[in-house]
Amino acid sequence: MVRGGIGGGNTQTGIHFEGRVDVVTYLHDNVKGYLCSSKPLNRKEQTMGFDILYDGQLVAESFKKYELYRHLDALGVDWKNILSKKLLPDDAIYVISNNTIFIIEVKYQEVSGSVDEKLQTCGFKLHQYRKLFAPLNHKVEYIYILNDWFKKLEYKDTLDYVICMNCRYYFEYLPLNEIGLPVPSSI
Repeated sequence: MVRGGIGGGNTQTGIHFEGRVDVVTYLHDNVKGYLCSSKPLNRKEQTMGFDILYDGQLVAESFKKYELYRHLDALGVDWKNILSKKLLPDDAIYVISNNTIFIIEVKYQEVSGSVDEKLQTCGFKLHQYRKLFAPLNHKVEYIYILNDWFKKLEYKDTLDYVICMNCRYYFEYLPLNEIGLPVPSSI
C-alpha cells in the first residue's frame, strides 16, 4: 500500500516490509537484476554499508545506523561539528541518479506505546539530516514504513502531520520508483 493507505503494490514495483525485511536483503534476494555487496572496513568485521547494483551498474548505497557515520567519516564529514547527537536511521539509501539520501524508518506497532510519539519527530529529524548532508550537497527525504496498526483513525492527525513536515509514509511497502531506483520489467 502507498502513502495514506490508498492503492496496493506488488513485488515488481517495490519492497514489502512484512517481517521487517530491510531494503538490501529484499533487493538482493528477491528482485531480478539487483545485487548488493557489503563495503567492509579493515577493523573488527564492521561494514561501511552496501553498494546496490542494478544490471551491473552502481545505482545506490545503503547505510544502517552506525554505518552512516563510518561513511561520513570516510568522506571527511565531521558530524560532531554539525549535530549535537547522532541520529541512527534504520536505513539511509543514497540514490545516485537523483543525488538524494532517503532516510527510511520502519515502525511496527501492535499495542499503543512510544512509537506513537516517534512519528511526530520526523520534522526535527529531517531538519537534522539536511544539516548533516549539506556539506555533501545531497538532498534528503524522510520516509516511514508503517504496519497496518497505523491505519487506525486515531493516527489520522499524526499521519497528516508527517505529510505537513514534508515527510512521507507507506504501509508495509516502499515503491522503488518513488526513491528513484530502477523497476525491473519482471521478477
